[in-house]
Amino acid sequence: MESGKFIIIDGNSLMHRAFYALPKLTNSKGFHTSVIYGFVNMINKILEEYKPQYIGIAFDRKAPTFRHLEYAEYKAGRHKMAEEMAEQIPVLKEVLVAMNIKQSEIDGFEADDIIGTVAAKCDEKGISTLIVTGDKDAFQLISDNVHTLMTKKGISEIEEYDIAKLRETYGIAPAQITDLKGLMGDASDNIPGVPGVGEKTALELIQQFGTVEDVLQNVAEIKKNKVRENVSNNMEQAIFSKKLATIVKDAPIDFNLEDYSLKEADKEKLYELLTELEFKALVEKMCGNLPNAVAAEPIKIIVEEISSIDKLKEVLEEAEKSGRLAFKIDDEMGEMLRTVYIDVAGKQYRFAVNDSSMRLVKSIMEDPEVKKSGHDIKQDILLLRKYDIEVNSIGFDTMVAAYLLNPSKGSYKIRDLSQEYLGAGMDGYDSKGVDQVQRYGATVKKVSELQPVFTGKLEEYGMMELYYTIELPLVAVLADMEYEGFNVDKEILQVLSADFAGQIEALTADIYRQSGEEFNINSTKQLGAILFDKLGLPVVKKTKTGYSTDVEVLEQLSAKHPIIEKLLEYRQLVKIKSTYVDGLIGIINPDTGKIHTKLNQTVTATGRLSSTEPNLQNIPIKTENGRQIRKVFVPKSEEYVLVDADYSQIELRILAHISGDQGLIDTFRRNEDIHRRTASEVFGVDLDEVTATMRGRAKAVNFGIVYGISDYGLSQDLKISRKEAKQYIDNYFARYPMVKQYMIDIVEAAKADGYVKTIMNRRRYIPEIASRNAVNRNFGERMAMNTPIQGSAADLIKMAMVKVYEELKKRNLRSRLILQVHDELIVETHKSELSEVKQLVEECMEKAIELKVPVIADISSGDNWYNAK
Repeated sequence: MESGKFIIIDGNSLMHRAFYALPKLTNSKGFHTSVIYGFVNMINKILEEYKPQYIGIAFDRKAPTFRHLEYAEYKAGRHKMAEEMAEQIPVLKEVLVAMNIKQSEIDGFEADDIIGTVAAKCDEKGISTLIVTGDKDAFQLISDNVHTLMTKKGISEIEEYDIAKLRETYGIAPAQITDLKGLMGDASDNIPGVPGVGEKTALELIQQFGTVEDVLQNVAEIKKNKVRENVSNNMEQAIFSKKLATIVKDAPIDFNLEDYSLKEADKEKLYELLTELEFKALVEKMCGNLPNAVAAEPIKIIVEEISSIDKLKEVLEEAEKSGRLAFKIDDEMGEMLRTVYIDVAGKQYRFAVNDSSMRLVKSIMEDPEVKKSGHDIKQDILLLRKYDIEVNSIGFDTMVAAYLLNPSKGSYKIRDLSQEYLGAGMDGYDSKGVDQVQRYGATVKKVSELQPVFTGKLEEYGMMELYYTIELPLVAVLADMEYEGFNVDKEILQVLSADFAGQIEALTADIYRQSGEEFNINSTKQLGAILFDKLGLPVVKKTKTGYSTDVEVLEQLSAKHPIIEKLLEYRQLVKIKSTYVDGLIGIINPDTGKIHTKLNQTVTATGRLSSTEPNLQNIPIKTENGRQIRKVFVPKSEEYVLVDADYSQIELRILAHISGDQGLIDTFRRNEDIHRRTASEVFGVDLDEVTATMRGRAKAVNFGIVYGISDYGLSQDLKISRKEAKQYIDNYFARYPMVKQYMIDIVEAAKADGYVKTIMNRRRYIPEIASRNAVNRNFGERMAMNTPIQGSAADLIKMAMVKVYEELKKRNLRSRLILQVHDELIVETHKSELSEVKQLVEECMEKAIELKVPVIADISSGDNWYNAK
């Protein structure tokens, strides 16, 4: 499996986005430049945010494609490209050559086909691939390894789609996109589809029947007369339209991965081109280190250098008197700290890191009477820990405050916040021509200026309690958790690796035996030939290159032949071994023997924490082999055990609280099995008559309701008819009517306000709810229903984390909170403190926030994460 990330860009799509999104720009000679400017800025943004190892751009050619030859009206009616746009394309391509980015275009094929082919080849190699485009046709290329980055609102915003996001938004799989286009057509490409069938109807038909072919075979079952008539009369046209919409994955290109490697730009050529275009900011950003490049305009900030220890004492004494200190550490040299920047009473200072200065820093940082402020202060806390310095009394974090004010932004750079909230940019902040003194001096200055503005906003939005009792104290908690890390037993990892390798080898032999020959199990083509040609299994789905053998297909065939179960188990094991066993071995810190995951506080729109580098929240638990991974996570010594505390059915308890449904509240107050009670109500039987199957289906209904599930979604989950699924949902709402009313009310509130709130007043803005597109609007409604529940669960677990952390410190215990996974906390506990810690954690979790129903935390312990759960 190859490593690295591949970005493939739809050049034509991005050009059109730039042309129509930006105002018309020209240089002093009158040459239009907006397309080039927007395009290059977008590439820079992608390179900065996604850091790919490979990048390529595909363009259309003027020559007719094979689709034009098959259908003369293909793309007929499109307006001729505007001259202002066309004249920029040759220059744009020159700029891309200077940037050393590979471009591809082929006679007879579209850029989509090049992208499809490149993505397929990367997929085969296991390379994580992102397709940058504004064309939804690319959704059909999504796979486990291939995602799309859809440009939104011109070129300033992008949204990532994977298989789950596509299904959540449209209710269909990637392979069904061509079926969707086969029915609804595509006006932009002049693909006819079926007259009278739009996106909504097409989605309903695909969700009900599966593919265009299935729709045509079951045309008599279409309920709406007009739709049934139109489909019946346009069968061949639907099939043909699907074919036109299908992206080729085997276009004749010579694919050499190294050709797409990210390379250093030809800066002299790039400087010449960008200067001619008069892109001063881009020259500074991309060519700033050239001797003759234009220097960046300095930020007008005076940063006084403190060169004597007496002066540093004087400045820090002033900070002590004022009780406030904004600070930032220059860590450009990596592990070595070079300079500390501070803002005291509106003045900016800097001083070198040495033993004498750090003794003074330790004194003021650990002084609880001085409020410390910063931007992403957790990073600075971790840096100071290397010098045995604790940061007490965190007064403000501008990044965390900005996140609360708008959790959907995705990026909270101090420069952007300054522009948005102060109306004063920090021009050149990210340019190479700006020295570090100005950069860090500007940061501490803006932290001090933004703090009162953000405080006013938080007060206006009713978020002061959320900020000061949960989010701000949580910064120190997360810093401590990251610093502590989670100990890993490498020997167990190696044993698991060998065990899984043995299982994979046995499965491989079993698959060969059942198929009657040896072949490449990882080859879709070879596997398809075995399953459908040799074994004669029914064909579920085909792609342009042959039979589909994805997970959905295999699951549908699971009852047809015993080889399918082995194949599913094989794929699962290969992924677990490569990602969670061999993958973990390479990221153990050699100095500590631990894994120090990064816990992200300002990423998710719901308020939940996320984990990266690596993602410990994603350790698989659905299978026994997956759960085995938890055995490698162990306490730091034999004197410790792991205490695992997990909220019981917290989202359902929160649903009972915020909906006020008395039936649901009473069930929890009686400490009944909620799924058994729901089964009794939904199926109309006594509690003692509820079967395991009934309880399982009721559980799916309970959790499905939390996420605004549809009858179609429930039918897919339970493998029952939509009619039966609808009956389950109707019965549920009949029994718990206030849950239904809550959902109606929260959607209406979201439409009126544009946002929804959690128990602690956390906001999430939902612009999708006002969309004219029915699919997007429905997605927004589901978000409105779920966010107050999921976001309140985030409030609860975060409050519990703060309480547990503070109580452990207050009691001077040796035990430490080391990980949070969704509704679960893990405390590395000294054996002598086990009983006390279990009681402490239970009380902190269950009393974090008072609800109308009991909050229950299940507490257990063990010598590893597996045994503790």
